[in-house]
Amino acid sequence: MKRMKYILLIGAVGLFTNACNKVLDVEAKGSYTSGNYWRNESDAVDGISGIYTLFLKEDYLGFVEYTYDNCSDDQYHAGDHPEDDLIEKFTFDASNPSLKLPWKWKYETINRADNALIYIPKITNIDPDVKNRCLGEAYFLRAFAYWRLALVYGEVPLVSEADVLAGNYNNPKSSVDSVHAQIESDLLKAADLLPEAYSAGRVNKGSAWGLLAKLYLYEDNLDKAIEFGTKVTTNTNYALAPTYAANFVAATSNNSEMLLNVQTTDGWGYSDFTTYHGPREWGGWNFFQPVKGLVDEFEAGDPRKDVCIMKPGDQIDIGTGIATYTASLSTTGYHYGKFTNWKSSGGLNYSLKYPLLRSADIYLVVAEAKIRKSGAGAGDAEINAIRKRASASLTPVSGAGMTALMHERRVELCGENERHQDLMRWDRAGLVNIVSIYGQPKLGSDGQVIEAARTFTKPRNYYFPLPQSEIDRSKGVLIQNSNYTN
Repeated sequence: MKRMKYILLIGAVGLFTNACNKVLDVEAKGSYTSGNYWRNESDAVDGISGIYTLFLKEDYLGFVEYTYDNCSDDQYHAGDHPEDDLIEKFTFDASNPSLKLPWKWKYETINRADNALIYIPKITNIDPDVKNRCLGEAYFLRAFAYWRLALVYGEVPLVSEADVLAGNYNNPKSSVDSVHAQIESDLLKAADLLPEAYSAGRVNKGSAWGLLAKLYLYEDNLDKAIEFGTKVTTNTNYALAPTYAANFVAATSNNSEMLLNVQTTDGWGYSDFTTYHGPREWGGWNFFQPVKGLVDEFEAGDPRKDVCIMKPGDQIDIGTGIATYTASLSTTGYHYGKFTNWKSSGGLNYSLKYPLLRSADIYLVVAEAKIRKSGAGAGDAEINAIRKRASASLTPVSGAGMTALMHERRVELCGENERHQDLMRWDRAGLVNIVSIYGQPKLGSDGQVIEAARTFTKPRNYYFPLPQSEIDRSKGVLIQNSNYTN
């Protein structure tokens, strides 16, 4: 099937979905297919823009992907979605909406990238540097979609350019190793084709190197994780922002540290991400609330705590005045402050860009790989770079082992959809006991239990089940994760 399965101009003219997920009612300007769209440089650039816009989808990175970290020991699902409660308790099944909804947007990302990789090489009236950049972006964005699929489900179908040309979309699962190999191949190509620096929100070499480092760490390929992570940590194009807070203020949330973030813009490109994290009384929807265990993890004097966490007694500028945060605003007594800004005129500020991959993460990837390879102290330089940026008053680490590394990742990346995956990676490596960690109740700010002890079953819960609706649609081609067939 050679027609394109989406409207490429969606990224160029800003036809984004609103809070109710309804497309703006506009007059169609033409009918585009793969045969008549990919004509020139403008088409190529706009076609790539059409891939990035999928990040705004509420059922993808705008909300649902972050429900998976409710499994962790850092946050409580809150909100009013019963399916999120099932995810948190590990009592979900394959019909859970949170497992089904993002699936289609990941494969739509892959489909759009496949089309770009098929047709952009055929465009002749295009600057060679622009062509390479567009192809590099397509490779990276396809790799990112497969990365999220592999983390969540493990074995998933691969859909290649050849499959698109032949109309083969109903493919069986590939092994985790095969999916990882595809991600690696795409990221290596992306790193070759992309520029070292590019405009805000667009990926570059550092984005590809950083995601490669994470991929290799998850594969226990420590040498490669260090090699590619160091390409990020030693390149000034990807320097840490001058302050931790700069990453979470609308005016400065596009900066060199952001290897990949979502370009949501107040009044134009809209994402519900901020809405979900804000207190209901202040314009938000009251989901994703930190728990006491996470709040207590911050050291005394660590300014990241005040950036990350809204807690009782805090004075918050909500645009229309200074409001006092009280425990009654949430179930746990806390909210993530790092994901909520307010406009001076009042109302949530949707120009806050939210991170999908930061250089700080890669510093800690390198530190972990060095510690696991060479022992305590090998990652001190990278950990201390993160701590020094947070505050000069934080005591530098010396001879840091995995306990210190785990602490630093927990506070630096809190709420950024990393904790559950970190704990599973460390459990697989025999570094933590995830069953014991998740066997502890989650507490609110008052010390009361807000989520009872949960049961993490190994190896079953290392991955989620494939969406039952996709299995049904495949008519026997797609086979369920074997841990969920009984």
